[in-house]
Amino acid sequence: MSSYLRHALRVLAVLIAPLSLSGCDYALLNPAGPIGAEERSILLLATALMLIVVVPVILMTIAFAWRYRASNKAATYAPEWEHSNRIEVIVWLVPCVIISALAYVTWTTTHRLDPYRPLVSEAKPVEVEVVSLDWKWLFIYPDLKIATVNELAFPANVPVRFRLTSSAVMNSFFIPRLGTMIYTMPGMETKLSLMADQTGSFDGFSTNFSGDGFSGMNFTARSMSQEDFQAWVDKVRQTGSVLSHPAYRELAKPSEDAAVTYYGDIDSMVYHDALNKCTDGSACIDQQMSMLSARDAFGDPALCGLAPSKGL
Repeated sequence: MSSYLRHALRVLAVLIAPLSLSGCDYALLNPAGPIGAEERSILLLATALMLIVVVPVILMTIAFAWRYRASNKAATYAPEWEHSNRIEVIVWLVPCVIISALAYVTWTTTHRLDPYRPLVSEAKPVEVEVVSLDWKWLFIYPDLKIATVNELAFPANVPVRFRLTSSAVMNSFFIPRLGTMIYTMPGMETKLSLMADQTGSFDGFSTNFSGDGFSGMNFTARSMSQEDFQAWVDKVRQTGSVLSHPAYRELAKPSEDAAVTYYGDIDSMVYHDALNKCTDGSACIDQQMSMLSARDAFGDPALCGLAPSKGL
């Protein structure tokens, strides 16, 4: 095989290689909700702005290497050349303009896509309390009095307002096609608003390494019609299982590749106690903070009824 043919085959392989990726599902570039769509626009805009520098540099590198090759005797040889005002203006001005544009986009979209900011919609939001466990996800629907493990469901075109915490270590909650990754931390609460504008099943997972079972810490987010969502709620309620404090403590034990589990009823204090680290019956963090505040204000928390008096 001649060297020319080998070179042609290499070039052909490089050109064909991207076509082999056409079957891949680029979740971030295929959003299923308004937040994901805006984040895709930001990603594409930032990439385009940076390519304004990257593409010309690559092309000029190739062009300069070809023009000033040793065998090209027609190229200008100027060993004493050291400065050009026009080149200096270009290499400084263009990056400064691009950085300024990126800074403006980052500033405005950071505020517009604040995860704590509720989505504007005429539909009543679905409230979901999320607890990241080792190594599974617990979803509690306080208004519907149900809970699930590793399966999240909601109606399409209806905002979902999440309140998130962690039972043990820091994790991160992410549904790529809906957008916005957010961390969950023990003893702290974060908030997130998302919405799907189409029905379907979307992959969700943790993007923060949290131990041996991290690779199996996945869940399915199901966007449904109102009728299908109500049927799903009825199915969960029929299970008869109750998410009580003993059930939560058992669930919180580390386990890998946990199966989808439904709870047809819940103890309304489970999320509060998981957030405040008191599912075992110990004093809750918010109660301890109230006692400390009362002590600082009055000297004795018993004066506010937050702690038993010595006589009790």
